[in-house]
Amino acid sequence: MDLGLAGKRALVVGASRGLGAAIARTLLQEGATVVAAARNAGALAGWIDALPPDQRARVGAITVDLADIATVDALVEALRARGGVDILIGNSGGPPPGEARDTSRGDWLVHFEAMAANLFHLVQGLLPHMTERGWGRIVTIASSGVEQPIPRLVVSNAVRAAVVGWSKTLATEVASQGVTVNVVLPGRIHTERVDQLDDAAAARTGTTRDAVAKSAIGAIPAGRYGRPEEFADVVTFLASARASYVTGAKIRIDGGLICGL
Repeated sequence: MDLGLAGKRALVVGASRGLGAAIARTLLQEGATVVAAARNAGALAGWIDALPPDQRARVGAITVDLADIATVDALVEALRARGGVDILIGNSGGPPPGEARDTSRGDWLVHFEAMAANLFHLVQGLLPHMTERGWGRIVTIASSGVEQPIPRLVVSNAVRAAVVGWSKTLATEVASQGVTVNVVLPGRIHTERVDQLDDAAAARTGTTRDAVAKSAIGAIPAGRYGRPEEFADVVTFLASARASYVTGAKIRIDGGLICGL
């Protein structure tokens, strides 16, 4: 299937590792040109340097920190000067574990700014290019926690739910202009982030990461953690020309973990 991504220009935020890096690589494999953005320029260079020459020629790295609005504004200006982007993959990373009763007002403000407000601001800055051309794809990575809250991840559960509400609202505003807006909800996809969460659970319960992972896998009908590439395939389809009638959707990629339909 030709996804129609050749010649499309994509911005992938949080592309230094994990889900963001997997999405960037998959978009490149499908013919897109990619701007890979992250805080860690060294980590970006690590996977970019390993690409085949034809793909390496179509990717550029740029530094951005969603917690720092000045770098977000600088990214928007740089991309506007190059003609904008056709695809925006919003990936804000995850906050540290914590319970609702212990999370301070300051914590909420800091993480809402980095995970939501500055992401909204980034989209606002790049959206005009999409609507003017009559074609655009905005895909935001949230979490299965917005449908079934994950214990000890209160900030992620709540702030990502706000991102879902924003996405659904924006989708209705721009659908007639050829721009789709969707949210993907990863379950237990095996990345460094999941290993960190498993390590934290192991330290809290006095067990091992392997034991925590085994227990988590026992609740997944697929019987395993997902692979980043499997997640990236779904995101790449949503970013493609073939997904033109999919908008305002939440799509879970969780191996059947969430039981509700």
